[in-house]
Amino acid sequence: MISIAIDGPAGAGKSTVAKAVAEELGIFYLDTGAMYRTVALKAIRGGISTTDREKLSSLVNDIDMKIAFEGKEQHMILDGEDVTELIRSPEISIGASNVSAIPEVRIKMTELQRKFASENNVVMEGRDIGTHVLPGATIKIFLVASAEKRAERRYKQLLEKGEKNISLEEITKEIEYRDKNDSSREFAPLLKADDAIEIDTTDLTVYQVANKIMNYVKQKVEI
Repeated sequence: MISIAIDGPAGAGKSTVAKAVAEELGIFYLDTGAMYRTVALKAIRGGISTTDREKLSSLVNDIDMKIAFEGKEQHMILDGEDVTELIRSPEISIGASNVSAIPEVRIKMTELQRKFASENNVVMEGRDIGTHVLPGATIKIFLVASAEKRAERRYKQLLEKGEKNISLEEITKEIEYRDKNDSSREFAPLLKADDAIEIDTTDLTVYQVANKIMNYVKQKVEI
């Protein structure tokens, strides 16, 4: 099986680049962040704080969450409802960062992610794919970009999705919060794997980043 791990902070371009690479290779793209976002949505809907470890530990063991694909497009199904679009709000972004710091939540999600990778060729992106989820990944990439650029990208994405009640200032604060939260958590924090290739995406297009990754893939595996 081929597994490509793409890690990096919020807004570094992981999702867009991972999709492009997966499409080029004709393999699955798994957005692990969407899984944590779905857990956060479940908690918020149930009136549970996204920092309540005890309640979240119980919630994640019984959560009715499924990953469905239409072609290669990932959809998150929560309690039988497609919540793919609902989990992209700033509130859910912060909630996802909070629940991802809960060890029991990460253990459950990691179990599901590893199972998927054992059964499929996959491009998987997140915060700890190369260091924790798939330490034996075929290729490991770590994307970085300036905080300002990352906030601009996320703001533009939300505007394109029709979000109007947001500001660039709000998104910048969200990015800064998630950076601190993701890097400082005790269990599986955001870290660059020792054998990961770092790419600064600040001044690069999605095509340029994807092309760089494809060149590394071609050097590593026969495609």
